[in-house]
Amino acid sequence: MLKRWIVDYLFADFLIIFKVMRILTLEKALDAWRSLQPLSEEDKARLARRFSIDFNYNSNHIEGNTLTYGQTEILLLFGKVIGEANVRSVQEMVASEVSLKMMVAESRIKETPLTQNFIRGLHRTLLREDYSVHKELPGGIQVGYVVHAGQYKTRPNSVITRYGDRFVYASPEETPALMTDLVDWFNSAEKEGKLSPVELAALFHYRYIRIHPFEDGNGRIARLLVNYILARHDIPMVVVRSRKKDEYLEALHAADLKVGGAPSSGANATIDAIAPFLKYFRNMIAQEIAADVQFLTKRGENIWWYDGECIEFRTPNYGKILRMMQSEPVLTIAEIQRKLGIQKSAVNKLVQQLLDKKYVERGKDAGSWHVFIAPSV
Repeated sequence: MLKRWIVDYLFADFLIIFKVMRILTLEKALDAWRSLQPLSEEDKARLARRFSIDFNYNSNHIEGNTLTYGQTEILLLFGKVIGEANVRSVQEMVASEVSLKMMVAESRIKETPLTQNFIRGLHRTLLREDYSVHKELPGGIQVGYVVHAGQYKTRPNSVITRYGDRFVYASPEETPALMTDLVDWFNSAEKEGKLSPVELAALFHYRYIRIHPFEDGNGRIARLLVNYILARHDIPMVVVRSRKKDEYLEALHAADLKVGGAPSSGANATIDAIAPFLKYFRNMIAQEIAADVQFLTKRGENIWWYDGECIEFRTPNYGKILRMMQSEPVLTIAEIQRKLGIQKSAVNKLVQQLLDKKYVERGKDAGSWHVFIAPSV
């Protein structure tokens, strides 16, 4: 059993626990994961459900989707929309889940090489249909263009970085040839085996982002394809957490500075040149795999999970309330008070803490609840 340490963050009456290897390396995380194999069908299902919610919520939230974690969970598990929700955000999330399933299915056909047709098909599934975009530029100039689902871009694209400068991606004219080179390189490098699967995924992600082949959806496609590569090599799929978005973007920016600003330089970057992004990428994957290990091994009545974080309640009353909310269609504060045998003010405080952290939400009907935090047992 690997030695570990615990870093605890106290929030009121509960802890967010980050339990990691004493020196968390990718190799140790993978060793810990492999020691758990083969997984039971129950554990596979628990991981798949958790990953579906976490990946879709975070990958879309990074790009501005407005659904909450709780809304995402209810939508993906039950096909229902709770509370106020933007129609496009709902449609994006559903399409994201379909795209995720499409990617997972493709990753299992390991003898089939990666193709541009698959990438374009994944993009078509993610975006669903062509749509028009209208923007107002400085000076009141109105511009409009069509985003094409499943087709490479027909207009230049760029981004204003967090430092205020404009970063230009490959031109529409360059894109088809650069994407051909990217896919050919990946298939050749995978067969050659000089790069590890993690290095392969990191370099593919970086080169792909520097091309930015589509008019929209590039970040979401990049994160799907990273997991396609990992899954092909039996490495657990990972989530780039929205709450750590700045780390992700900063690592890409640091690599950009080292690689250089020319799109062709980015599209042909070497593994050594993207060292800052590779360091971030390896650490991120190690943390995600370590969390998977913890999710499967750390059990207890007071241990719960929410968006990749392990929550340990310091009082059993939280867990008791959550289980009541999960099992009873109608549950009033008075009923919680009666069952716990504590003062109403204490019940109100406990429930408010759960509401504040978004672990639960009130339902439409009086006394109904939605619980988004998952038990470990």
